[in-house]
Amino acid sequence: MINSAIHTLPDNASIKDGLEQLNTVNGEAVFVLDANEKVIGTITDGDIRRGLINGKTINDSIREVMHTEFRHIKLENYRISAIDKIKQQLIGMLPVIDEAGKLVKLLDLKKLRTVLPVEVLLMAGGRGERLKPLTDDIPKPMLQVGTKPIIEHNIDRLALYGIEKLHVSVKYKAEQIMDYFKDGSEKGLNIKYIREEEPLGTLGAIRLIDEIATPAILVMNSDLLTNIDFEDFYRLFEESEADMIVASTPYRVDIPYGVLETNGNQITSLKEKPSYVYFSNAGIYLIRTSLLDRVPKGKFYNATDLMDELIAEGKKVINYPIVHYWLDIGKPEDFKKAQEDIKHIRF
Repeated sequence: MINSAIHTLPDNASIKDGLEQLNTVNGEAVFVLDANEKVIGTITDGDIRRGLINGKTINDSIREVMHTEFRHIKLENYRISAIDKIKQQLIGMLPVIDEAGKLVKLLDLKKLRTVLPVEVLLMAGGRGERLKPLTDDIPKPMLQVGTKPIIEHNIDRLALYGIEKLHVSVKYKAEQIMDYFKDGSEKGLNIKYIREEEPLGTLGAIRLIDEIATPAILVMNSDLLTNIDFEDFYRLFEESEADMIVASTPYRVDIPYGVLETNGNQITSLKEKPSYVYFSNAGIYLIRTSLLDRVPKGKFYNATDLMDELIAEGKKVINYPIVHYWLDIGKPEDFKKAQEDIKHIRF
């Protein structure tokens, strides 16, 4: 997260103060605040240069040169289509303001791929039995792949898409995860922890979250290694007006024999050594927040249970095939493969 303080000036500042502040932020935009800390304008090097050409002096008020029409988004009330338009205008620094017009935070659109209006639940409480003895002293999400833990690869990728609020469900050796990431502020994130006293499945822990402020929540297993395009995933969810979207990975089955297709005892065709592709659950979901009341409190409940309910009721549950890299690190051979693959994956 950007340090907003160095990107702001009070409206009683001078043009000279503005120049000094712009120098501090290497020419990036500076935002002008009134006495109530409401954002009332923005200044750039170009604004001051034009002002000086038109006869202003460096001792004049910053109000004389500030731009009062500026791009911004409202906190928790925007669509990524608005972000798209702003990025197309090559605007680098984007203020997020609350209902009173006060600055909440600044987004650096030069570094972010987009800003997705979702919170995240990361499932990180598993024991990792199949990875023993690697997980005897360390929780599976904290196993190092390349230069950092598995879960950190996922958290850093989520942050690339402008996601800041994460809920991490922990149980086995929870302190190691909590001590490593703390509150997330070192990464510009807001991380809250949910302790599962008893295993609650892949979705049961969601009822332990006090409040979810976004209209949808992204749920994913933390022991995945993937470079899924979260923006594309979210766009399909919104454009389809889906209730739930499930990421999947193709699983190919090669039959080493000729396969007979029949109708009763009548052979209708013969397929020689065919291949079939099935879509397997990849452990990543987007769910409408309004549906979460269906999840029972304090009971074991999987995301697949919710899928079954929604499908039975005719709700819109759609598939998103991952076309990029995906690996579930569940077995020693998967962990070994991840160590090699990480050298070549582009995040």
